[in-house]
Amino acid sequence: MFNQHITQEKMLLKLIAAATFLSSFSIAAKSAELPQGEALELVETHCVACHTISRISQSLGYSREDWQALTESMIDLSGAPEQRDSIINYLEKNYPPNTNRIPTIIKGEVNISFQEWVVPTLGQRSRDPVAAADGSIWWAGQWGNLIGQINPVTNEMREYPLPPGSMPHSVTIDVNDNVWYTGNKNATIGKLNPQTGKIVVYDMPDSSARDPHTAVFDANGILWFTLQHANQIGRLDPQTGDIKLVSLPTAGSRPYGIKIDASGHPWVACNGHNCLIKVDPVTMSLGEIELPHKDTKVRRLDIASNGMIWYVNSSRGRLGRYNPQTGKIDEWPTPSGSRSHPYAIAVVDGAIWFNESGMRPDPLVRFDTKSETFQSWEIPSGGFYAGIVRHMRPTRDGDLLIHQSATNRIIKVKINKPAIDTSLK
Repeated sequence: MFNQHITQEKMLLKLIAAATFLSSFSIAAKSAELPQGEALELVETHCVACHTISRISQSLGYSREDWQALTESMIDLSGAPEQRDSIINYLEKNYPPNTNRIPTIIKGEVNISFQEWVVPTLGQRSRDPVAAADGSIWWAGQWGNLIGQINPVTNEMREYPLPPGSMPHSVTIDVNDNVWYTGNKNATIGKLNPQTGKIVVYDMPDSSARDPHTAVFDANGILWFTLQHANQIGRLDPQTGDIKLVSLPTAGSRPYGIKIDASGHPWVACNGHNCLIKVDPVTMSLGEIELPHKDTKVRRLDIASNGMIWYVNSSRGRLGRYNPQTGKIDEWPTPSGSRSHPYAIAVVDGAIWFNESGMRPDPLVRFDTKSETFQSWEIPSGGFYAGIVRHMRPTRDGDLLIHQSATNRIIKVKINKPAIDTSLK
């Protein structure tokens, strides 16, 4: 098991690498100017190395105790207590608690509980947890250039370093319990054998395919994946290592989430255009489904047992449903409104679960498809609220895995399932 704390020097090297990574892909939001004051330079040095200044100015704001807990979840400055205290003093003074992005929380009859794990390496942006057949939980430590494993019975954790520059965006598991990751920075797909620790790397065959993003296996063991900024969808055959890539019909569509339907067709969410994409698994021809509003952007989608495609309309604060048989599209405003930015989504227990990443704290929301009603909960990050969920996936026992990437937390949502009709509309 890795040490919970790492040296300041090692952490700074990781932060510099992470900052370079963000800059190279131009995905950081425009920074806001921080107020003048003592420790401003320290805040810019330590905090902005990993994320933009706007992450601070747009935060929920915290008490001194919570600012300290939050920063300690990102970087270990115990070896420099004067710097640590100066940073906390500055944040406490300039960013106290506020109500600028408070979510609308809706009460209901479903009960849930959160089980949290704080992963070992600080500042790694832990994300995208997935459950293996043996019950272990795997995650991607994107900025830490690692993938990790949790034993939820003993709470033991292990981290596996990846080839330099991989910066894994997500992980998924094949039928043989190998763990696959998307090398989002170095244009690779990797396979880890947990028994031996051996990693096999598959390079993209095209230099334009620079950012493998999210991946999923179909029933035949073929790995399908998106490449957001390359505007491509890929298919990898693990038996031969052959990779085929296709570009989306509309430039700038930015393919993001991907799922497989019951007939073996991959479906892809467009984060840069108002569309969903259906992929022919044999020819890889693409069918583009236009969604109603030109400003629609979809981060992720999931597919219900009855074939309905559920998606989050991230840019407009709506939950959507597409019927592939009739072409009918329905959307519902999310509880916290047009600025809620729903992000991750999963179908669990006959309901649709998603989060509202634009709010602080980031709420977990449940949509009952029969009554068409919402229920929501604030997602904790220890004793405070911070971070957002970027991907969620069900466990084999009907619970839900989420994360708080800003605070190094992997979270299992235990769902107290009500006695309801679990068939979906």
